[in-house]
Amino acid sequence: MFYKIIIIFNENHIIAEKFNMTSVYLRKRKGTKGRLNLYLDYYPALFNPLTRKTKRHESLKMFIYEHPKNMVEQNYNEETLKLAEAIRCKRSISIMSKDLGFFEESFGKCDFLEFFEKLALTKHHSWMMALKSFSTFMNGKCRFENLSVKLAEDYKEWLLTKAMCGGVASKKKLSQNTASKYFVIFRAVLKKAYKGKCIRENISDYLDTIPTKKSRREYLTVEEVKRLCKAECMHEVLKRASLFSILTGLRFSDIKSLDWSEICVAPDGKPCIRKRIQKTDMEETIFISEQALSFCGERKESGPVFEGFSSSMVNYPLKKWLEEAHIHKHISFHCFRHTNATLMVANGVDIYTVSKQLTHSHVKTTEIYMHLVDHKRREAAESIVIK
Repeated sequence: MFYKIIIIFNENHIIAEKFNMTSVYLRKRKGTKGRLNLYLDYYPALFNPLTRKTKRHESLKMFIYEHPKNMVEQNYNEETLKLAEAIRCKRSISIMSKDLGFFEESFGKCDFLEFFEKLALTKHHSWMMALKSFSTFMNGKCRFENLSVKLAEDYKEWLLTKAMCGGVASKKKLSQNTASKYFVIFRAVLKKAYKGKCIRENISDYLDTIPTKKSRREYLTVEEVKRLCKAECMHEVLKRASLFSILTGLRFSDIKSLDWSEICVAPDGKPCIRKRIQKTDMEETIFISEQALSFCGERKESGPVFEGFSSSMVNYPLKKWLEEAHIHKHISFHCFRHTNATLMVANGVDIYTVSKQLTHSHVKTTEIYMHLVDHKRREAAESIVIK
């Protein structure tokens, strides 16, 4: 067992305290051309916060001659061993003071984009889009040592002025709200890197957010929904999934991944969905109507509910379907979710219930739909009468 002894001189007495510690040894291993390579041996092994693995050996990238042939080689061995011993002592002091900053020397050469990707894979789809954006800005290469406040500010400027929606081949400029979202994600990754001791300072603290613009949230009226229901659609599954979204408020990602095993019977004997929502990563229970269930098709034990439904369908096929229904608004698939929320508010459903049905984390997010229902505002304005 190895111990660290901390000795504190306090006037007339000495307090000594023992702690388990890692010891550092200077080792040699046989190399080529009659050389011995030098390395440090940590026992017990040290935990590396970047790789989340333990580190037992550290190469010093130094060597000595196994059998020095002359005074030059002997002097070289002596000086090299002195230097190696100095490094060993420095590592020991760092461990005793719990300052493992020497890991940072190797962190700098590590791939920041790989670190970003590992985080993005555990998050929402927008994180992968943000990663793609930053990778495009950096031409696919970025190490931790490249990160700086200047680089982050340059990236921010690039998002606002040069970034394209869908990549460099696109002719459509990235919207300010999307740029804001990507930069928020980038700052979150920087914070993670700092907490993991991959970078020396929290660069995110020096960065201001990109302000967002209030955008118009398009939705369909009841009459437009009826026209959409009657219109011909080139993909039957697109039509079913869209009408299901209007009736339930589920996002594209959750409808695409919806499995029959997640549709069950609620305690009141009516259908519901019990599903982990991708955006919030929370298990939710969503009550659905019998009409919404009818758009799911023939019941199965398991498997995708909307089999064959893909992201390519929500572009041209959706646009064509809207034209067939004589709807000329700029409607995306996500607007069906807005439609669901707006129609619930218009029908007098309280804001808290709407929030729970949409699986919002905060009621404040749901409040935006109150501004879309003009007749409710008119009723509120005319509710006070002075006689």
